[in-house]
Amino acid sequence: MAKRAVGTAALFLCTVCALIAGWLAIYAFSPGPQVADKSVIVTIARGTPLKEMSSVLAGAGLVKEDFRFAILAKILGYSGRIRAGEFKLIAGTTPLAVLAQLARAQPVQHAVTIPEGLRIEEIAGIFARGGWCDEERFRRLAYDKDFLDGLGFGKLNSLEGYLFPDTYLLTRDIHGEEELIRLMTRRFREVWAEVAPEPGSAEKRHEVVILASIIEKEARQDHERPVIAGVFHNRLKKGMRLQSDPTVIYGASDYAGNITRKHLQTPTRYNTYTLDGLPAGPISNPGRAALAAALKPAATDYLFFVGRNDGSHQFSRTLEEHNQAVQKYQRKKPEKNGKG
Repeated sequence: MAKRAVGTAALFLCTVCALIAGWLAIYAFSPGPQVADKSVIVTIARGTPLKEMSSVLAGAGLVKEDFRFAILAKILGYSGRIRAGEFKLIAGTTPLAVLAQLARAQPVQHAVTIPEGLRIEEIAGIFARGGWCDEERFRRLAYDKDFLDGLGFGKLNSLEGYLFPDTYLLTRDIHGEEELIRLMTRRFREVWAEVAPEPGSAEKRHEVVILASIIEKEARQDHERPVIAGVFHNRLKKGMRLQSDPTVIYGASDYAGNITRKHLQTPTRYNTYTLDGLPAGPISNPGRAALAAALKPAATDYLFFVGRNDGSHQFSRTLEEHNQAVQKYQRKKPEKNGKG
């Protein structure tokens, strides 16, 4: 009698287990509602529980919303293998296949390009428009003295010049402004180590970055960067003012698209028409070519240059030659006793 009872109980348990297994299997091998082979982007937030994850996947049409998803994930050991992030998954597959995809999927990478020669504010705007950070917080952090001191660049007033322009492959698990800034300054260090023959002091590096930032704003053609650098080096050696228009623009609080005589004559910490030597700091964030040009300028005896209105420049050795070039290429602009 006892043996029969045990046998009956065992049979009952086996039947229940078989029913549960079948119940799970029906769900596990049922294709999702989305069209097969279609790619779907899903975002799994950090700390999302399995039940909510099922809702996210169901919302994307990858699976049918069902609490069996969480049970399946736990039984098969997937609960600790699914990372947070943004993933591209193939639709029209089964919950079992979706779990397998999530376990091995790599986060989607977004290419974000920061062009050479932008200011901090412009870089913050690009990242903010892409949803990568808060624009105002990015700007504030780039000027935060305590944060700057911790980066090891020496005494800086801001990170202008040190946010390296490049194409960054970002994933949605990037955690805001600080991580973006650290990514860009780390890239700056990497490039600096490649272009600088020797590390030098922080002060010397800062001078190079300042000059490179001006070269970056003046040059429109790659082959002209070393020549423009040579002009600036020559002027500095002779004690001549750089007289670079982009430095005037950077320091002007009322610049609206055109440089006026008042702008040229108003002293600021950046106006190289009114101050000797380099401005107070970088005026843009230069790229590799501008840094390399500042470090190794072309051997030239040019002292002046003026734009030809096609992105190139006319270089001159004497003020007389320069004034003739100004007349030729900038007839509507007043002649300036300087660089151009």
